[in-house]
Amino acid sequence: MRINELVAEVDLVALDAQAVRVSVELAGHARATDLSRPTPCLGWTVYGLLAHMATQHYGFAAASRGDGDLARWKLRSLDDDPVASYRASAEHVMAAFAVDGVLERMFPLPELRSGSVFPGTQAISFHFIDYVVHSWDLAKALGAEITFPPDLLDVALAVAKAVPGGKAREEPGAAFAPPLTWSGGSRLDEIVAILGRSPSWPESPRRSTI
Repeated sequence: MRINELVAEVDLVALDAQAVRVSVELAGHARATDLSRPTPCLGWTVYGLLAHMATQHYGFAAASRGDGDLARWKLRSLDDDPVASYRASAEHVMAAFAVDGVLERMFPLPELRSGSVFPGTQAISFHFIDYVVHSWDLAKALGAEITFPPDLLDVALAVAKAVPGGKAREEPGAAFAPPLTWSGGSRLDEIVAILGRSPSWPESPRRSTI
């Protein structure tokens, strides 16, 4: 089954909101002393990851309204309360995606490629898989537990398998690193391995970008 056929059979907006809410819950565990911790995203601390995630929320929300200005994707600084700033960005994107007909809209995503426009279902699937994986990133960085329902993970696995591979995954700034061999474990471990993260991080880290 193709990814477009799969997401047509599920409530993709609701699944995306679930993933985002998990990321908000995990971010809520972060204290000031945690913000400098490393994450599975090479070179990014917890603060840097939260800033990236917040920026992406605002960028995708703008895209859902047809706004293709690349400036919407410029990395944002977080306010004095990074967790509250992140929570506000999450509420912003969930509200944007909750608008009637959002899946039928076309999303300009200039951060991916200049002039690129994607159907709403595909664009939100990009956001969805990012926040499944970024929730895992936060959980790993903070030493927290993370749980997703099986139906969400089924869709996330299908989306992860649909991410193009090849040399593009080896280039600087690639969304995901080349896939790793999955040697067993949870469904979430399988998903992150497909997208270039080591399920055993930090014991055996492997480069991953966003």
